[in-house]
Amino acid sequence: MARTPDLVDRFSERLARLPLVKPRQVEDLPVHIDRRRIYVLPTGFGLFLSLMLLAMVLGGLNYNNNPALLLAFVTIAVAHNSLVQAHLTLSGLRLVALHAEPVFAGQPLAVRAAFEATGQRRRPGLELRAGEAEGFLDLAPGERAEITLPLPTQRRGWFDVGRLRLSTIRPLGLARAWTWLLPRTRLLVYPCPESGEVPLPDHGGDSTSRRTRQHGEQPHHLREYRPGDALKQVAWKPSARTDRLLVREYEASAPRELELDWQALHGMAHEARIRRLARWVVDAERLGHRYRLHLPPATLGPGRGPEHRHACLRALALMPHG
Repeated sequence: MARTPDLVDRFSERLARLPLVKPRQVEDLPVHIDRRRIYVLPTGFGLFLSLMLLAMVLGGLNYNNNPALLLAFVTIAVAHNSLVQAHLTLSGLRLVALHAEPVFAGQPLAVRAAFEATGQRRRPGLELRAGEAEGFLDLAPGERAEITLPLPTQRRGWFDVGRLRLSTIRPLGLARAWTWLLPRTRLLVYPCPESGEVPLPDHGGDSTSRRTRQHGEQPHHLREYRPGDALKQVAWKPSARTDRLLVREYEASAPRELELDWQALHGMAHEARIRRLARWVVDAERLGHRYRLHLPPATLGPGRGPEHRHACLRALALMPHG
């Protein structure tokens, strides 16, 4: 469960709108985080400690209490060092990759951000935040690891991750150091398939299969032997008569081939057509049918398998919005 944004979180969101806050434009990967783009502010606990130290210094000066002043200044030095350490935890990190497997619109998109730690410094307590989603990570020196953020999706097409915030409150929780990331990346969201049972289209002929020459049960004709043919397919008597090795070729059922045509759905609304075709692509792939997708720009297929399914759903996702 995401934590409630504190005062620093809300202030950093407002600070991000200023024109001088980096980055001001999208960045190509990998993104290197240097000291000039890191910001530091005290947390609520840090502000409380600051007020307490101020009271200790004023009390020590008023009563000329040297031990109280010594304790206050030592604590101030430790607090200042924690701010520097928080800044150094982020400095030198690199965002090297940002990717996600496509999902259907309405499902959460698991965005994986890969970070790499340069130098010999440990990077504990890293927090990556995008909107309401957040993830946590610790990095050893030279290590590369990923943070996964589940981001909600609403519509098909290219998904914009937007501005990411990488931050930490380590080592003492007195200050939050953060930096903004605006990577240039495109993540795909498939159209949401039409709900319910939608019969697959049937364009005449045998509704379950068509006939083709493959190995099956009934002999069809004879052909020359080819390396790799099974010996049980050899027609020994015809081979003896012709003095050459002949092999039986059989006729069998081939998988059903479907035509998924955009124009066949001319009576439906634009987005309803896309959802219907997405449903047909998913069902045809699940049932093992070969299928061809006809769209106004081009025709995909025939084919089947993960690559063909992705190509069809990608084409549907990138159709112009009606």
